[in-house]
Amino acid sequence: MYTKYVVNNNPTLNPGFHHEVHTQEHAKELGIHSVQELGFFTNEIDAVACAKKIYANADGCAICCPRAHRG
Repeated sequence: MYTKYVVNNNPTLNPGFHHEVHTQEHAKELGIHSVQELGFFTNEIDAVACAKKIYANADGCAICCPRAHRG
């Protein structure tokens, strides 16, 4: 199953001050509007790897991308 992922353009909206990767659905629930779409992936690890090409400090959301969350 594929899920659509986005990366937050604003690193100040999370405790780690990094560009956080979210599922598109979770980003909408959180009211995050300034995002770059990463595309559809089968898992959050691949989505974060893609986001790191845009933002080297990208990290997975602890809630919707726990397997890619490093803190």
